[in-house]
Amino acid sequence: MKKFINQVDTLLDESLSGFAKAHSDIIQLNNQPHFLQRLQPKPGKVALISGGGSGHEPLHTGFVGVGMLDAACPGQVFTSPTPDQMLAAAQAVASEAGVLFIVKNYAGDVMNFEIAAEMLDCPNATVLVNDDVSLPKAHSTGRRGVAGTLIVEKIVGAAAEQGADLATCKALGDRVNQTTASMGVALTSCTVPALGHPTFTITDTEMEMGVGIHGERGRETLPLGTATEIVEHLAAAIDAELQPKAGQSVLLHVNGFGATPLMELYLIYELAAQFWQSRGINIVRSLVGNYTTSIDMAGCSITLSLMDEELLKLWDAPVHTASLRWGC
Repeated sequence: MKKFINQVDTLLDESLSGFAKAHSDIIQLNNQPHFLQRLQPKPGKVALISGGGSGHEPLHTGFVGVGMLDAACPGQVFTSPTPDQMLAAAQAVASEAGVLFIVKNYAGDVMNFEIAAEMLDCPNATVLVNDDVSLPKAHSTGRRGVAGTLIVEKIVGAAAEQGADLATCKALGDRVNQTTASMGVALTSCTVPALGHPTFTITDTEMEMGVGIHGERGRETLPLGTATEIVEHLAAAIDAELQPKAGQSVLLHVNGFGATPLMELYLIYELAAQFWQSRGINIVRSLVGNYTTSIDMAGCSITLSLMDEELLKLWDAPVHTASLRWGC
């Protein structure tokens, strides 16, 4: 394993400290327990809090700031943050308007956020993100929350910034989640620092189709195809889920898993855009880059989100975070 690292046990602490120093105009770091919070909170607004295991940067820490999250709780690599982190973060940023937790559908995250919500003595609600269509709806633990989480956080964050109440933010988050679908593919595994070797191995002529973001295998191992074949496989599954009609406005997001060059991600975007434009779909917004990563995995995901005028205005609303910034 070749990584820039001192000790596995201190990696997260040192990384968070560096992140806080690099973005000290936006966020501040709380130690013991770890959470990052918005430096200049807006009084009286619904507070948005998310979190999850580290290794997915910039999700979620990179999205704390104006127009998005008020706080983020980072766990150890691919490990859920603890209830005390979530509770402390909520108590630090909560107002009389209440707290909205945005939670990816993984068992540890769901359980720990539920515990924190029960202990919190202010109005609160939860949006559960489960946009990964590589798993069937009837899967035993439900579908996973992956790159669509960013879209939920951005749109709901804008609404909260504009003064929407807790019930409105909750309903909006659920609506965005229900009209967003993602699917990923990996060309290599990632290497969790504490493990020291790749989580799984595949040959140079294979790919893992339908991977999550925790280094797990996909739903099937397939022969490596061309970029066009790969995109058609991903896009067809997303299209079958959302069934957008001709003329529908959408946001198209191509997300890298950490080790895929932007040259290749933009190729994936071009092919995905061709797929939907040939079906009469109107791609009105786009986002390409590494936003929901899996440490050093080579691969990508495609996310499609159905948009209307309200959602477009919220997506376009000003945002000022470490990793997403416009209009400010």
